Amino acid sequence: MIKKVISYPLQFILFVLLQVLILNNVQLGGTVNPFLYILFILWLPIETNKALVMGVAFLLGLSIDVFNDTMGMHASACVFLAFVRPSILNILAPRDGYELNIPPTAGGLGWFWFLRYAAIGILIHHFFLFFVEVFRFTDFVDTLGRVFASSIFSLVLIALAQVFSSNVEDKR
Repeated sequence: MIKKVISYPLQFILFVLLQVLILNNVQLGGTVNPFLYILFILWLPIETNKALVMGVAFLLGLSIDVFNDTMGMHASACVFLAFVRPSILNILAPRDGYELNIPPTAGGLGWFWFLRYAAIGILIHHFFLFFVEVFRFTDFVDTLGRVFASSIFSLVLIALAQVFSSNVEDKR
């Protein structure tokens, strides 16, 4: 239990620093942005209180907003992701339900489950974020293209982070 209490704040800080110092400077074609920081929300335990997940998601998004000067866009997208996360988990739930203390990771529930879970969460987050950023439907097709391209790039990064984290877990 103490290990989890220490590891979550460290992961929070690591994801924020990775995003603002490295990944915000990576853009393909000027329009494709990777967002790895949402993995923190996706990795939170399944049984975590919804209000707590939404509060943590708000703080995570606000941290990114402070560094990017984006006036709450990331905070609102993260809170929206946290809001729909229980629905995503219910849709993808195994027939017998989730076992207690199983993390929503590839190691806990399998790669196929994790990639579907992450892809749905990433698409929802990116759709919300990019349309709040543009705030009009006149560029719908261009924005939708950015959503899908950034989602694919983010999913690849998240899968790599999952592989790396599972290798670190295996060595403990």
